[in-house]
Amino acid sequence: MSGRYAFFKGRIVPIEEAVISVRTHAFNYGTGVFEGIRAYWNEEEQQLFIFRPREHYERLLASARMLLMSFPYTPDDLTRITVELLQKEGYREDVYIRPIAYKADEVIGVRLHNLKEELTIWTTPFGHYIEREAAHVMVSSWRRINDNAIPARSKITGAYVNSALAKSEAMLNGFDEAILLTEDGHVAEGSAENLFIIRNGVLITPPVTDEILEGITRRTIIELAHNELGIPTVERHIDRTELYYADEMFLCGTGVQLVPVVSVDRRPVGNGEIGPITRRLHDLYFDVVRGKVPKYRSWCVPVYVPEPVGAARG
Repeated sequence: MSGRYAFFKGRIVPIEEAVISVRTHAFNYGTGVFEGIRAYWNEEEQQLFIFRPREHYERLLASARMLLMSFPYTPDDLTRITVELLQKEGYREDVYIRPIAYKADEVIGVRLHNLKEELTIWTTPFGHYIEREAAHVMVSSWRRINDNAIPARSKITGAYVNSALAKSEAMLNGFDEAILLTEDGHVAEGSAENLFIIRNGVLITPPVTDEILEGITRRTIIELAHNELGIPTVERHIDRTELYYADEMFLCGTGVQLVPVVSVDRRPVGNGEIGPITRRLHDLYFDVVRGKVPKYRSWCVPVYVPEPVGAARG
C-alpha cells in the first residue's frame, strides 16, 4: 500500500490534504532541502526499525540553515514525529521516508531571505533503487556541481537536476548508474550515491572536499569495515583511471543501500564478479539495519510498541 498520511504544516493529515500551490517558491525555484531515510521490517521480531533517523534529521536541519531556513524542531522531535507517522501507517514492510523543508511563499522572485518555510514528511513502501544485484556503471559526461555553485553536502532539491542529467545519460546508454567527476577530474560520487573502491584489501573513498554528500551510509560502512572486518578506509582523491584498476567497487547510500559495481565503462571491475569484501560488507550492513546486530542496535529506532508477553494477536 502507498502512504496514506503525511506530516504537513505541523500535524499529521491524510495524504490528500498535503498539497502545495503551483505558485510555491520551492516548486518554481528548487528552494528546498530533503532527506532520504529508510525503515526496515524485521520479520522475526515483527518490528519496523528506522535506521539512524537522528543523524538524518541533523543533516536536514543543517541543509535547511544553508538555505536560510530555521525550524522549532530538534532531531529528536522529528524522530518522534516520524515514529508517530509510521505507527499510523502500520507498515509491515521496508519503507522509505522523505522529509522536505521548503520555501513556502507563493511569490515570484529568486532569493532565500524574507520567505516563510514549511516542513513535511511523507512515507512509502520501497524496495531496491537499483534492481540488479550488481551494477554496471559509466563515467558521466556531466560534471559534479561545485561547492561554490551549489554545495553537494546539502541535499538541495534544485541541485538534483545535476544527478538526473547524469542518471538518464547512463540509463539511456544501457548502464545502471553514472559516476560523476569533479571539475578537476577526480571521482566524486554516483548520481545519488557515495562510492568506494577496494585496492589491495583497503577501502578507498573520495574525501568530503571532492563535491560529495557527507553520507550517513558512507559513515556507517567506514565504521563497520573498521570495527567488524578490520579493514581500514583511506579518504583521498581517486582518478578516473583508478576505477579501472580497482579490485572491487560498490555504491552506497540510503536509497541504493549497498550495491556492488562489476563494470565501469564496459571494463570489468576485478574479475567482473562481486568481490569478497563487498559481499561481507553487504551482508553485514543488511543485518545491522534490521536490528539483528546487538552492538549497533542503538542505530535502529523501533516504531511499534512490543506486545506484552503472552498477549493474543488478532
